[in-house]
Amino acid sequence: MTEKERALLAVEALKTKYPDSLCSLNAENPLQLIIATRLSAQCTDARVNLVTPALFEKYKTVEDFAAADVADIEKIIHSCGFFRAKAKDIVEMCKKMISDFGGKVPDNLDDLTSLPGVGRKTANLIMGDVYGQPAVVADTHLIRISNLLGLVSSKDPFKVEMRLCELLPPEESNDFCHRCVLHGRDTCVSGRPKCAECVMNAFCKHASEK
Repeated sequence: MTEKERALLAVEALKTKYPDSLCSLNAENPLQLIIATRLSAQCTDARVNLVTPALFEKYKTVEDFAAADVADIEKIIHSCGFFRAKAKDIVEMCKKMISDFGGKVPDNLDDLTSLPGVGRKTANLIMGDVYGQPAVVADTHLIRISNLLGLVSSKDPFKVEMRLCELLPPEESNDFCHRCVLHGRDTCVSGRPKCAECVMNAFCKHASEK
């Protein structure tokens, strides 16, 4: 079986198990999503979702965030970890969106990654979820599951992203990433994958080697 064939089987298997491939971060608009994604670094989405309601209630627009006292944002997001760097990035990214992009969240990778605190993972999430463009969000679940399946042989996020861009149908790539997150939480759990319960065990390289 080729990697391409295995990738297509994985797409269909996860689509069947998780027909609703929604982002697990709660956000009502692009600004909220990019901020929530920045907060999710080294933090669970569940924790971020507990913190953002108060944050988004107090700061509603890009102008609100750009004018915010960094120390106040630090207090609100403290439990997300790395709160000082995250608070500073949120304020600075909003200032740059106002100065360089008319107060809007950019719609392309180069502009998105020019924002403070925004790397390729965040940029791809925005491009896929907000702008409907093909995107591969190389988070820890996707990297782990892709390696176990035998689709990639690297833990480097950029290499995984580039390889999956070659293997996945463009129109399926973004949803596949969301489904891998769901699958990584309930079945292919880090360090203790439940291979017997997995919808991909018939073609997963790791399952076949057990």
